[in-house]
Amino acid sequence: MSIQKKEKPAVKAELHPRNKHRDRYDFKKLIELCPDFAKYLKVNEFGVESIDFANPKAVKWLNKALLMQYYSIEYWDVPAGYLCPPIPGRADYIHHIAELIGSTNAGKIPLGGDIKCMDIGVGASCIYPIIAIKEYGWSFVGTDIDKNALESARKIIEHNDFLKKKMELRYQENPNDVFHGVMLRTEPIDVVICNPPFHSSQQEAEKGTLKKISSLTHKKATTPVLNFGGQSNELWCEGGEERFIRNMIRQSRQFSTNCYWFSTLVSKKDHLDALVEAVKMEGAHDVRIIQMGQGTKQSRILAWSFLNPTQQKKWKETKWNAH
Repeated sequence: MSIQKKEKPAVKAELHPRNKHRDRYDFKKLIELCPDFAKYLKVNEFGVESIDFANPKAVKWLNKALLMQYYSIEYWDVPAGYLCPPIPGRADYIHHIAELIGSTNAGKIPLGGDIKCMDIGVGASCIYPIIAIKEYGWSFVGTDIDKNALESARKIIEHNDFLKKKMELRYQENPNDVFHGVMLRTEPIDVVICNPPFHSSQQEAEKGTLKKISSLTHKKATTPVLNFGGQSNELWCEGGEERFIRNMIRQSRQFSTNCYWFSTLVSKKDHLDALVEAVKMEGAHDVRIIQMGQGTKQSRILAWSFLNPTQQKKWKETKWNAH
């Protein structure tokens, strides 16, 4: 019995309208830019050209090629075992955050290096700053509790000129602190972004990985090989996503006047109501929930601001609309 070719939609409509990854991958172009990627390309069971998304090396080379094609990256790599993020979803977070800032600035998204962002857990890939700097020209502070991850990010910055003047890395010495030690009280930050550890234990992380690999390969997986990689601190922490974000919310109150928007991804919908309540209990003046969708996966951004209307007006006049 022959397998009919499965038709994929021409456009990934669930992604943000400005996301460059809404169209199908142009594998011919990707191979031209990154010839080593060719050995991972194959025709799948539906007769469609693709890669094996259960193969960590294939995912890594796809990322390299995409970053070259869309973000002018000359060098990019992550050490073995570190998180190799799916770029379309990461780009979506950045575009939704740009939309969020614009929504509080009369619809105008402020551009350029005067807009400063902080990426909590920048990771070895430096992926969020790469996308945001290339798309909007913003500057970034990237923080992490892992020195090896920061060293990897530093190499990426050093090998890509457009990142050098707009990217700073800071080591977070205390893994229980989110902002203390890395956010300066005299430093205005326009927006904080964060992709928190998802799982509450190593066992839970491995269970989730097995489920994902089984879905990708259509057969039961027994070895938790991570197709997108990930160190323990990238994938899980005590109490999981909810406790991490609660801690982030609690600490953010102490930096309420030197950051306009705090934000984080929330992967588990069941956590959302309690987290929104926690933000309100801390006294936030504005709380937003932004829905995101990537294929079959649904996620959302929780964003909050402590600035009152007078403080917001002053911030916009002096930072976003001063030029």
